Amino acid sequence: MIIQFEQGIDEQQKSAIINRVKGLKYKPTEVTTQKGDYLIGTGKKDFDIRTIGYMDGIKDIHIVSDDYKLVSRKWKVKPTEIDLGDGVVIQEGGFQIMAGPCSIEGEDQIRKTIAHLKANGITIMRGGVYKPRSSPYSFRGLGIDGLKIWYELAKEAGIKIITEVMQVSQIAEMDPYVDIYQVGARNTQNFNLLDELGKNTDKPVMIKRGISGTIDELLSSAEYVFSGGNERLLLCERGIRTYEKATRNTMDLNAIPVLKEKTHLPVIADPSHGIGIRHLVEPIALASIMAGADGVIYETHEIPEEAFSDGQQTLNYPESDKMIDRLRKTFELRESF
Repeated sequence: MIIQFEQGIDEQQKSAIINRVKGLKYKPTEVTTQKGDYLIGTGKKDFDIRTIGYMDGIKDIHIVSDDYKLVSRKWKVKPTEIDLGDGVVIQEGGFQIMAGPCSIEGEDQIRKTIAHLKANGITIMRGGVYKPRSSPYSFRGLGIDGLKIWYELAKEAGIKIITEVMQVSQIAEMDPYVDIYQVGARNTQNFNLLDELGKNTDKPVMIKRGISGTIDELLSSAEYVFSGGNERLLLCERGIRTYEKATRNTMDLNAIPVLKEKTHLPVIADPSHGIGIRHLVEPIALASIMAGADGVIYETHEIPEEAFSDGQQTLNYPESDKMIDRLRKTFELRESF
């Protein structure tokens, strides 16, 4: 069950509710987020919620059978909106585009990318300053110094940034310079990191699906962050590893409408990693919109062949210009149905 406490509930009222939940043979867990105070009850005994819903201090109560309770759509009528300020909102019924290089390489590259995004009316830039690489000899990012430079240039241009955090120790130093944290596919089940992103930041967190992760595992990862205290969450479908070798990953378009049905959180599609082949990124991106995605995140670089990482799946600026136009037209088509 999920109990939402009334704002200003006193300790006596809260204690009475907790004891009542215990009396139903449910284990109570308190959760406090930026937006509310909750009590999560886990147990198997059926009961009539009217036997507890009348108690003072309860704003709302729901029975949610899913293991991932707080991120489930079964209790939250209004879908989650991620407001980044300055009119930049990620929400159901809208469509946001996030674009930029795989890796932040330097100031000149940042300036050129920002100019490209602004020319296309895009307000969120992606990029990596800490890069998890399969080979220890590959470029692994500019670190916190690169992030500081990027943040100042983006802020000056009115651009929000999303970048990957790889470990708990990075959160505190990154926090002043990040608009959205990204949890990459390799860290989707790094539960220590997820816990800390729940407890120690109120910045939005986008969680990518694990390389071989199920949809329920992705939702459970989001539950870690929400239950830690941060409900500003997004989910990202970025393809999974299967036996197919023709593409980098297998983009699971099925996951987008399934996630939209199961959760109140925004769902973002990553076609760059989903397919990993430059000229095939656009059709997968367009298909993601028609499947119901609330946004797309993809990679673009002035000269992909010279990119420090993932050039094979990165669009050049003319290709990006064309795709942005088609993304918006496809979204308009979807909304006209």
